[in-house]
Amino acid sequence: MQGSTRSPKLRRRLIAAFALTALLAALTVAWVVGSVLSAPVNQPVGALPEDLQGRAVEFASESGATIRGWLVEGRAGGGAVVLMHGLRSTRASMVGRARFLSRAGYTALLFDFQAHGESKGERITFGHLESMDARAAVRFMRAAAPGERVGVFGVSMGGAAALLSTPPLDADAFVLEMVYPTINEAITNRLTMRFGDWAGALTPILSWQLKPRLGVSPESMRPIDRARQLGAPKLFIAGAQDRHTTLAESRQLFEAAREPKEFWPVEGAHHQDLHALVGADYERRILDFFERNLRSQ
Repeated sequence: MQGSTRSPKLRRRLIAAFALTALLAALTVAWVVGSVLSAPVNQPVGALPEDLQGRAVEFASESGATIRGWLVEGRAGGGAVVLMHGLRSTRASMVGRARFLSRAGYTALLFDFQAHGESKGERITFGHLESMDARAAVRFMRAAAPGERVGVFGVSMGGAAALLSTPPLDADAFVLEMVYPTINEAITNRLTMRFGDWAGALTPILSWQLKPRLGVSPESMRPIDRARQLGAPKLFIAGAQDRHTTLAESRQLFEAAREPKEFWPVEGAHHQDLHALVGADYERRILDFFERNLRSQ
């Protein structure tokens, strides 16, 4: 009888020990994954392409970084656009957009977010510290192009950074491309893409790290809440087959935003360079939006 009494207790203890070991293992793996995902991606960017007329610039950000970039000259009265790249990228990824904007007469600012390219930083923060860089970039553009109406063109994390800025960015129009509505949805999508639907259960473990690692809570990483506060005209662009930020999530972000606003789902597009994919139609839509909102009074 004594052995049979001990056996259920022993089983319960073994199950509890196994569960604790599995939890610790999951937390350890999640912490390592978080370290990899938030690690800086600094790299040389090189010189401004010769076909663009401009100069190298740098300016301070409240993120603590010295932000490095390029200022491409436009014509007086032509408007100005601040270009904000995506996660783990650099300002070089925005050169194609700067080219067609420059041809149309816009002044353009391309820059590297903190912990990207040539702007130093300790951690990528998926829009948190980067929102301070976005604010510093708009402020720099206002000083560099006085009297011009200023637009913001943010891709993926760049768009999230633009929306997460507190106070809201001092801009006259926004193009927001493939922007996640909440950080939890962004994490879930990336986990399930790589490991299957079951991996979505790991989202709380990864999002929990935001506070101790980056100093920000998941509740603060919700561009969808900030879109409701932004009164300037907005063009939301989504990839119809995007799995990083699904079409449904992009529509949700659009529907939450204040008027005036527009929505363009790009058929056949995944989470990719939509300018390279669509080409002339992409340029036409962007230029039409900025023409109406940065030049027409």
